[in-house]
Amino acid sequence: MAAPKKNAARLGAHIVFVDESGFALLPSVQKTWAPRGVTPILRHRLRRLRLSAISGVSVSPLRQRVGLHALLGRASIGHLEVFHFLRELMRHLRGRLVVVWDNATIHKGKAMRNFLSLHPRLQLESFPPYAPEINPDEGVWNHCKHYLANGRPDDLDELARDVSRQLRKLRGSQVRLRALIRQSELPPFLV
Repeated sequence: MAAPKKNAARLGAHIVFVDESGFALLPSVQKTWAPRGVTPILRHRLRRLRLSAISGVSVSPLRQRVGLHALLGRASIGHLEVFHFLRELMRHLRGRLVVVWDNATIHKGKAMRNFLSLHPRLQLESFPPYAPEINPDEGVWNHCKHYLANGRPDDLDELARDVSRQLRKLRGSQVRLRALIRQSELPPFLV
């Protein structure tokens, strides 16, 4: 994984580590505190509605400032959502972009090749198969899901507000964003 960084630095490109995730109205449950002998009970409505999300952890080429970019939606992440996200990245980040992501089918194909031909400042790289531990963006979703565990949103709007609140907290902290990169199994490259 040293090659994308070396090429990105030479080209003066932003590196963006991208991943998708989903959040359900069914609460995720984690260990929690409760008075001795009292089992905590989490009441919820059984609804399988989901919120889809895509995010990218970016590293700027010169100052190595770390950023977080995310989009939430009710539809499953497909080519159109990925294209919209990539356009938003290009709107917010100047210069060349090197996007590094997994080998999902929505990241490949004729539609993606056509999109790339229209946007020459965008370069796509893939992580090795079955290697989520080296993608810093996996930490974004782990962070959000940890803080949302044992929660019980009533509807998708409330769930979207909760996820957005966690993303804003993460976005506002260079220390936490840098920790996501350092905790991944990427070779160290931040100064």
